[in-house]
Amino acid sequence: MRNKYLYLVFILITGLTCIFGYHLKDLKFNYVFESFFPTDDPDLEYYQKFEEIFGNDNDYLLVGLSHHPSIFDSSFLNKVNELTVKLEQNDKIEKVSSITNFYQPVISKAGVFKIPILHIKDPSRLNTDSVRIFQNTDLKEALINDKATATIILIQHQAITEKDEADQLVTSTEDLIDELDLYDYHLAGKIYAQGIFINTIQKELSIFLSASVILVILFLTITFRSWWAVIIPLLVVFLSTIWILGIMGMTDKPLDILMVLLPTIMFVVAMSDVVHIITKYIEQLRLGNTKIQAIKITVKEVGIATFLTSLTTGIGFITLLTASIQPIKEFGVYTATGVFIAYIISFTLLPACLILVPKPKISTLGYVKERWISWLSKGFRVVLRKKKQIVLINVVLIMVSLIGISQIKINTYLIEDLPTDDPLKQDFTFFDKNFGGSRPFELTATVLAPGKNVLSPEIINEIDNVEKYLKEEFYAGNIVSPSTLVKATNQAINGGVSQEYRLPNNTKNWEKVQPFLKRLRTNESYTRLIGKDEKIGRISMRVGDIGSDISLKRTELLKQFILHNTDTSLVNFTVTGTSNLIDKNNEYLAENMFYGLSIAFLAVALIAGILFKSFKMVLITLIPNIVPLFLVAGIMGFFGITLKLSTSIIFTIAFGIAVDDTIHFTSKLKIELAKGKSILYALKRTYLSTGKAIIITSIILSAGFLILVLSSFGGTFYTGLLISLTLIFALVIDLTLLPALIILTYINKN
Repeated sequence: MRNKYLYLVFILITGLTCIFGYHLKDLKFNYVFESFFPTDDPDLEYYQKFEEIFGNDNDYLLVGLSHHPSIFDSSFLNKVNELTVKLEQNDKIEKVSSITNFYQPVISKAGVFKIPILHIKDPSRLNTDSVRIFQNTDLKEALINDKATATIILIQHQAITEKDEADQLVTSTEDLIDELDLYDYHLAGKIYAQGIFINTIQKELSIFLSASVILVILFLTITFRSWWAVIIPLLVVFLSTIWILGIMGMTDKPLDILMVLLPTIMFVVAMSDVVHIITKYIEQLRLGNTKIQAIKITVKEVGIATFLTSLTTGIGFITLLTASIQPIKEFGVYTATGVFIAYIISFTLLPACLILVPKPKISTLGYVKERWISWLSKGFRVVLRKKKQIVLINVVLIMVSLIGISQIKINTYLIEDLPTDDPLKQDFTFFDKNFGGSRPFELTATVLAPGKNVLSPEIINEIDNVEKYLKEEFYAGNIVSPSTLVKATNQAINGGVSQEYRLPNNTKNWEKVQPFLKRLRTNESYTRLIGKDEKIGRISMRVGDIGSDISLKRTELLKQFILHNTDTSLVNFTVTGTSNLIDKNNEYLAENMFYGLSIAFLAVALIAGILFKSFKMVLITLIPNIVPLFLVAGIMGFFGITLKLSTSIIFTIAFGIAVDDTIHFTSKLKIELAKGKSILYALKRTYLSTGKAIIITSIILSAGFLILVLSSFGGTFYTGLLISLTLIFALVIDLTLLPALIILTYINKN
């Protein structure tokens, strides 16, 4: 019978491992900004309609070129021109706008003439050209910085969804720049940033996996000092990781900036199960049981507690389904699945392997056992003597933490996950400083008045009014709108004079402009800014990466300005665009976090209630796991660690994992009480029996998550650091506050 069990276990696990291992080849890396938009949000629905009309607002690549002391150098401008021409030859590029191919149209009776703003082939005219460019403020802001030491090339490309295509376009652009010896350059744009993020994710995954393997081997060797206690657990951990990654490959779920945490989580969670099993197994062998008896007792006693801990950990991850962001939901589902995979493999493969390997020699570890018992006995005596002081200290810590919690800010930056000296961060900072930013920001103007269209004078005046606010108060750069078309047309029919780049100032001039505007309907500039029915117009601009907190406040002030300073019966202005959607994520963070934690609390309370059938024990189980969350939240507030997309998942993950030790402790207490022992004796036996496993698993878990501080992503760094701190706090509290509460609640009343 036993052999049949062993064969069945090995055949099933080998077969499933081959299946899941085969699908590892289908595992992809991806980081799509759009996937982090909040779902079920009316703004997302509106943006999707916007995208159908005008296309994605992120389909561009910015090239910033610096030259000192001034870009108005003939040799430099010739290189810029050559770069512009070569970029235009790329099939993936729809349009290239630069200072060397920018023309000002002049409309006369003889026809339409395109006058270049720079006469590249005539260096003697550079001074005159530069003066004319500086006189046109809008033109200057769109093409050069204030000091004329940098210029920008805007590349509008086709919609690209595949990483290989995006990398190819970025690489070909960089190659052209290098060929022309334009070494002082910067890039920005979705396809550029996503490529770097994915490459970083791939590199960090290998780092995390390598560090996790080394850590597991180190801890297992130090703790158990036996070859089988290193190799078998390592096999369990590896198989658990292969299974969940294989499932991701089968279901076409790519590894993104969140999912890259999964292998590390699998390592530490699987190790927690394994350590509890081996620790109990060795303990039963020391008590004189045979190998088979020790395995049976271990599976019976640890199996239930570990199932409950896997359940609470899984629930902690499943609560992420309450998030409004799809990658967080998927992270929760796959990680919860991985937790149960680790449990299944741990309680099938590990016992089967323990049956096959020789019974370990444990006599030489007697002194280690005595040392552990001595330490834990001292700890228990301290809890007995100082129980009230322990409770008081925790109350004080919570009160202090509340001060820190009140200082937590919800804020995120588009590129903040990277360190300041990272080239990508420096690129985006360059555009923020010199060209008003690189983040797209969009407004739409929808005509409400019957008989009017976007180009009607009344509507254009309203748009221009909003544009002025955007420049002066919103600090937007490179604003392009239907108003821009009208101003450029007015300038064109007035000889191209810079001062005529404005809206017509009377009815007669408006009538002169209208026929020429109608001729633009097939022009690319027209279709990018005005819908086919001419009832909706687009105001497009770029803004700096100022953080979602400031950005949302500015957006709200913009909405208030529109409400009180525009004629809402004529036109309706709506904020949209990818940047606005990413900023809006923060509006949901706190709500999602508290909602998810509430579900986790209720689930743990339900488990404790079923286990003990006592409301007091429900509170005793919850309180020691709430305190660490308060402490970590307080630390975030005091040290200015903001609540953002990555750090918002810390609390639900940490609670789901930290409660494991409490479940193991209370489950063992129930077993001891069921044997007819007194509450005090049962508590002492529980403390001495589970203390070692709790300490070892907490250290392994904390060290495992601490590996994440090796990440160059700020969010991943803080996720690892703060979860590690939470688990350490939970360990200390489980060995102090938890037994103190049990003593004060039950023993003193007997």
